[in-house]
Amino acid sequence: MTTTLTATYDGKVLRLDEPIELEPNTRVTITIETTRPILKKKRSFLRTALSLNVQGPTDWSARFEDYLYEKDNGRKE
Repeated sequence: MTTTLTATYDGKVLRLDEPIELEPNTRVTITIETTRPILKKKRSFLRTALSLNVQGPTDWSARFEDYLYEKDNGRKE
């Protein structure tokens, strides 16, 4: 039987990333091939902002200063 596993070496032992179904005391042959670190996918700001589902007035982008400074109907105070 051949199985490909991923593991991390912590400086002393190899730690499997996922459990494996082997009977205790089963002898195995291990071939080590180093790989590049797995990088987490970066999420863009726009994707994060869209996922927030923020709700508000439809004219926010046109009147953001009015809402920011609590001005009514675009009138200056």
